[in-house]
Amino acid sequence: MTGPGERRNILFLMTDQHRVDTLGCYARDGSVSTPHLDGLAETGTRFDRSYTPTAICAPARASLLTGYAPFRHKLLANRERNVGYTVELADGQFTFADPLAKAGYNLGLIGKWHVDAERSAGHHGFDGPHLPGWHNPVDHPDYLAYLEERGLPPFAITNPIRGTLPNRRPGNLLAARLSQPLEATFEHYLATRAIEHLERYAEDHRTGRRPFFLATHFFGPHLPYLLPDEYYDRYDPAAVELPASVAETFAGKPAVQRRYSELWTYDTLPEEVSRELIAVYRGYVAMIDHEIGRILAALTRLGLDDSTAVLFTADHGEFTGAHRLHDKGPAMYEDIYRTPGIVRVPGAPAGRVREEFIGLTDLTATILDLAGEDAAPAVDGRSLLPLVEGRDVPWRQEFVAEFHGHHFPYPQRMIHDGRYKLVVNPESCDELYDLHADPHELLNRIDHPELADVRRRLTRRLYELLVERGDNFHHWMSVMSDTGPLDHDPTLSAFERGAGVYGGKT
Repeated sequence: MTGPGERRNILFLMTDQHRVDTLGCYARDGSVSTPHLDGLAETGTRFDRSYTPTAICAPARASLLTGYAPFRHKLLANRERNVGYTVELADGQFTFADPLAKAGYNLGLIGKWHVDAERSAGHHGFDGPHLPGWHNPVDHPDYLAYLEERGLPPFAITNPIRGTLPNRRPGNLLAARLSQPLEATFEHYLATRAIEHLERYAEDHRTGRRPFFLATHFFGPHLPYLLPDEYYDRYDPAAVELPASVAETFAGKPAVQRRYSELWTYDTLPEEVSRELIAVYRGYVAMIDHEIGRILAALTRLGLDDSTAVLFTADHGEFTGAHRLHDKGPAMYEDIYRTPGIVRVPGAPAGRVREEFIGLTDLTATILDLAGEDAAPAVDGRSLLPLVEGRDVPWRQEFVAEFHGHHFPYPQRMIHDGRYKLVVNPESCDELYDLHADPHELLNRIDHPELADVRRRLTRRLYELLVERGDNFHHWMSVMSDTGPLDHDPTLSAFERGAGVYGGKT
């Protein structure tokens, strides 16, 4: 087990926009096969309530890097659709890379960066080619050199799938066939570069006793799903069941959800194409699982299994047709907020499943703990090692998430207690879902009298947690919702001090 001051090697594996029901160890119904990630879960701990702090790439990844919730690190939107928020972390912002570098760690990051707009992963101390942006940068010089060195064909696609936008223009590319063999795919390139780094770090670990942190961040299975035939055709579309939430009518829901459905053109696609997209998405996951298997095999070949902790997660989920949506956006459904979370630590029990709520910032704290460093600077996270080691420790009973906008500002906050989920939408109606009675979140019960006590309880609890965090979203709730007795003046009117309305406090 990891003790005080003990420094583990750390292999961190991450995907982008990854639904948990595409992993065999989560689906558990035989509909998908991911043998390498399933094997990782069998030899480690699977967290069944793993969530992202926000379902959008750059802010979520910034939370992983810093251990800070998005409202705290303030990088709130992707730069590509930026709506006026900052696109760089502040000077002096804590990142887990700083203490690891000072402790002598080799630091590597292969794959998707997508945090700061101008600063690279190298600015934060990570080795590896700088691969910015939201999707596979297939024109990157290092990737082109990889293809040329091996005599592999360049990137090219056929049979693109697009819907039709409200203005009658072609919609975003959703999928296409990739005219390359597996060895030429960007995913194979990333795994190859990761293995090369692993080999160098293993030698340095053996001769210089330097531990390593190596992250491999795949750009997929983020859409568009661009796959060689071998994986494009891995699953039969005719055997795919559409998600139950395609019955979504958006009745009683915020109007923005219907607008996002129009943006992602779901209703302009035939049903057989929607089935094909789900099948291809699953094929994308299978291809990434294959590449992760190559990396894990290299870890074993290099004799590093007994000294290396392995962590796997995603920045957020994907709709893939659920709720008549694609991608992600201003809708806090399980499809995009629940994420995979698997941790394997040498010496810890195998095959464990934990039900505690965890998030990306907890993985930040865990990385620090594995490195023998103080996890406290990851202020919104807690180390998962006690849970991985099989200990029962007091843990959070709810999970709080946030959203700030993508194509336009759209603030939201969510609290989830395991059965009920409350979403606060300032510009529209709030949402309340009973995930036991309505697991597909089709019925907004915010005004249902039988859940009035639940609504009141979650509203007050969310308000308390936002106040405790220092998230100023609580000011809106204090004047628009039943947040219970107040001990301050939410109007910020200092001239009313002493009037007794709020106990004389401001």
